[in-house]
Amino acid sequence: MAAAPTPGQRSLARRFGRALETYIALPLFALLPLAALWLTTFHVIDAERRAAVDAARDAAREQVDTYEAQMARNLNAIDQTLKVVKYAVELNGARAALPALRGQGLLPPGLVFQVSVADRDGKVVDSNPASGMADVAAESCFKAQQREEGGDPCVSQTRGEPAAVQAGRAEAHLRFTRRINDGYGRFAGIAIVEVDPAYFTSSYERSREGELGLLALVGSDGVARALRIGEQVSWGQRIALTSFGEQVTLPHPTAPDNVARYASVRRLHGFPLSVVVGLAEREQMAQYQQHRRNYLAAAWAGSALLVALVAMISAWSWQLAKARRRERRAQETYAAASEASLDAVFVLRTVAGPDGAIADFLVEHTNSRAEQLTGIAKNAMIGRMLGALMPFYRTNGMFEQLLRVVAEGKVMETEWQAQTGPAAGHWLQRQFVPVEGGAVAMVRDITERKRTEERIRHMAHHDELTGLPNRSLIRDRLDEAIRNAQRADGRLALVFVDLDGFKLVNDGLGHNAGDELLQVVGGRMQACLRRTDTLGRMGGDEFVILLPDVQDNPLALTPLLEKIRQAVTEPVQIGEQAVRVSCSMGVVSYPRDGADPKTLMMNADAAMYRAKELGSNNFQFYTREMNASVEEKLVLLEGMRKAMEATLLYSGMAQPPSTPAGSFHLLYQPKVDLHTGRLFGVEALIRWRHPEHGLVPPPRFIGLAEESGLIVALGEWVVRTACRQAQAWAAAGLDALTVSVNVSARQFEEARLVERIAGALHDSGLPPSALELEVTESLLMRDLSGAVDRMRELKAMGVSLSIDDFGTGYSSLSALKSFPIGTLKIDKSFVRDLAHDADDQAIALAVISLGHRLGLRVIAEGVETEEQRDFLRAHGCDEMQGYLFSPPVPPERIAEMLSAQRRQPRAHAALAE
Repeated sequence: MAAAPTPGQRSLARRFGRALETYIALPLFALLPLAALWLTTFHVIDAERRAAVDAARDAAREQVDTYEAQMARNLNAIDQTLKVVKYAVELNGARAALPALRGQGLLPPGLVFQVSVADRDGKVVDSNPASGMADVAAESCFKAQQREEGGDPCVSQTRGEPAAVQAGRAEAHLRFTRRINDGYGRFAGIAIVEVDPAYFTSSYERSREGELGLLALVGSDGVARALRIGEQVSWGQRIALTSFGEQVTLPHPTAPDNVARYASVRRLHGFPLSVVVGLAEREQMAQYQQHRRNYLAAAWAGSALLVALVAMISAWSWQLAKARRRERRAQETYAAASEASLDAVFVLRTVAGPDGAIADFLVEHTNSRAEQLTGIAKNAMIGRMLGALMPFYRTNGMFEQLLRVVAEGKVMETEWQAQTGPAAGHWLQRQFVPVEGGAVAMVRDITERKRTEERIRHMAHHDELTGLPNRSLIRDRLDEAIRNAQRADGRLALVFVDLDGFKLVNDGLGHNAGDELLQVVGGRMQACLRRTDTLGRMGGDEFVILLPDVQDNPLALTPLLEKIRQAVTEPVQIGEQAVRVSCSMGVVSYPRDGADPKTLMMNADAAMYRAKELGSNNFQFYTREMNASVEEKLVLLEGMRKAMEATLLYSGMAQPPSTPAGSFHLLYQPKVDLHTGRLFGVEALIRWRHPEHGLVPPPRFIGLAEESGLIVALGEWVVRTACRQAQAWAAAGLDALTVSVNVSARQFEEARLVERIAGALHDSGLPPSALELEVTESLLMRDLSGAVDRMRELKAMGVSLSIDDFGTGYSSLSALKSFPIGTLKIDKSFVRDLAHDADDQAIALAVISLGHRLGLRVIAEGVETEEQRDFLRAHGCDEMQGYLFSPPVPPERIAEMLSAQRRQPRAHAALAE
């Protein structure tokens, strides 16, 4: 008995049997005629190419022989003429030679040749026909034959520019010369024959040379005397004769156009000349190339036909083989896929009842996931009715859905939460897909997906940091609360909360500390509320509290609001440091303060800002007057924008109005030396005259400009205008001044501050030392390290720096020591009561002493009385600024003061005394 084949032998037999399939064997056999077709094609092409190359070489050799013979005849005729002229001159003399030859009919035609005689000095004594040539003494051939006694002719280079000759502006000529001797054998002149260079290429024929053929007469120096390619005749090109041989071999690029040609050269006997003939490879091989393309096209067509025929037969065979394999693999593939699937799969066949309608579904196949889902083994399910396995499927809608899928032929999906079985409590998704004679049911556990969706929904409606409802959820709950209040004729309250001092903690201790503070404060506020109330975070340090079902009297909320305020103000331990913040709250109620969410939020925000204006750490109930204040701010802001546009427009005029209506302008308050009375500087102060409200005080619009961001453009305009004005004073020959400009917090923190200052100085031409920037203590303490870096950049540029309002910003002495400043300015709040207030006197003395010990100058602002001036001068203050000397004035008045100071210097010293 033969041994059973091993698995390896069975696999080898399957592969061998597959290789004998028609769709594999036929393409392999088709390679033989395909290879024979292409081998034959390439053989024929190669044979024709060799024949074409041989024909091109033969044609080139034949034409160079012909051209050589022609040139030899032409040159011998020219040389014979030279000899006759030479003999006639030696016999009859230079002037009588040509007439004698003309009389005997021995001169060549004048249309082609010009014969001349030159004496020993190079003077042309006669020519036929008449010529404008007068002197050839400088010609190379004249000099050569003057030196040599030999009898060889000399050939010059062709004269005349080809472009000028073709345009008719000049004539081209090639000169042949021979030496003439006198009776003693000495040099007596030369005989000259001039010929048009085209004469030597007139034998060019397109039928032989083609459009790119080349005929050339080249001197032994490698310079072409005459060269023709197609219809173009030229000369003067340099041609390397050594690159050609007498026998034509391979084509190579030929001057002057570098076209590949079959070329050959022949040297002419008795003359320093060679002839060159070249036939363009492109033209000589054109017929071959056309035949080659035809052969290749025929080969490709035959190949395509053969491949198409083989492909069609192989495809038909492959489809038959694939159909056989598909049927065999379908069940294996389906079984493997269903086992690997995450879905529980049930293949169901319809079972008809006695009336012909579908009565139940038979389970034909299932997988392991179905076992896990139902708790029933696969073998126990296959071949049984679905109604017997899962009786509940007739009552939960599955049976009706299966009937619709089979009847309508549409896929249906449903999600539900299982109540019984091993999957009880889980979320499931079923999909019914119609197939012939039944349906396929796929069931998947989507519990984890449901949990993920719930987490995503929570994240979309809650603040990531505090876990509180975010702006979107607050808006939804406010909408719902308003609808409930409308239905029940009830009331609700909305509280807008903003933390006071949060930015100081966030900037001083870092964002992590700020995040921790928000979490703690949010938790404290949440602990003060009812379960029905909503606390949400709007963003940053802003919170909203929604209080549904409140009393009609808003004052009833006071205990709760006070409880929240006290909870917020309790110290918060962050790391090793205890920090404290407070809150400002704005309160509105529905429907008294608004009937829709947008209005309620806007009014609560206005009430919160009112609480901020009243000193923070309090709560305010909304009143109508608050919106009037907001509207006034909006009107003022719009006016500022228009004023800024007008200001920039007037700044670009050659002669702007002195104070354009509705625009900003600058006044300048003098600064004087307390000891000499000399005016040494001014402070630029911005003013705004509103077209309707008149003069608007700076405190009223500077803060609004900070909030809106207009302060950056406004501050840059102030710097540029002040720099231009200071440079104008200097250009007028007035005493040098230092102009001071206040820098706001928003402007100082702007990334391009240093670049903008440098641009203003450059455009105005003002020296950096004439500009002083005044910054406040509180501004510097917001970002100490960043402020110091920016100040050092400005100091390195040469700009002076001073601290304005010193004593109000609570800067530490260590911080003050690091500032690269030159001046301290005592705030006017300490100067106002300086004459009689001991505390202000002590502060002023401390600032003066501190400034001097740090090597700084000290200036006091707001000096309005002689008593204030006397006290400051007596205790060493360096400079002053205030109404005692002068209020802020226009630039013209500063010019007058400087002029008066120059005329009467003692008058200002008297003011200081």
